Amino acid sequence: MENHGRGPGPRPEGDAGAPAGPAEHRVPGPLPYEGVWRFTAAAADASVPQARHAVRDLLYRQGVPVSEDVAHGLLLIVSELVTNAVRHAALLSPTLAVEVAVGAEWVRVSVEDDHPYRPTALETDHGRTGGRGLLLVREIAREAGGVCDVEHTATGGKVIWAALPLKPPGGW
Repeated sequence: MENHGRGPGPRPEGDAGAPAGPAEHRVPGPLPYEGVWRFTAAAADASVPQARHAVRDLLYRQGVPVSEDVAHGLLLIVSELVTNAVRHAALLSPTLAVEVAVGAEWVRVSVEDDHPYRPTALETDHGRTGGRGLLLVREIAREAGGVCDVEHTATGGKVIWAALPLKPPGGW
């Protein structure tokens, strides 16, 4: 897993040679858990639990202060997005990329593939047994106070992402 994260580096302390001013004038650096991590996987069924476990382990290893409910929702989102990429994009995209971006107050997961088809959240059809993954992702994100979207990539593929606050509004 590549870490494109910003680790805790030196914090500016004011002008060179001058003593640091009051704390409110210091520019804070990133928190220890902030950063961006990206890994690729085969567009195969085995990648679904592997991606979920990789994201879970990353959140734990980085010490991300995510609530248990948000972590559970986030892992379900990862499972749904990777499953969708495996089921619907594998023919044109033998690999997929999972990215986790963590900010001071939010976490964003995305799954990117090279298939040009941009899915839309289907209307609920109680007669269908499938096709509700993106609806589920949107609902989980909404309930957590977050958002999700689908975007085209510069290479003609797509990225589907969801961003959730680390602590949901009002708790779950």
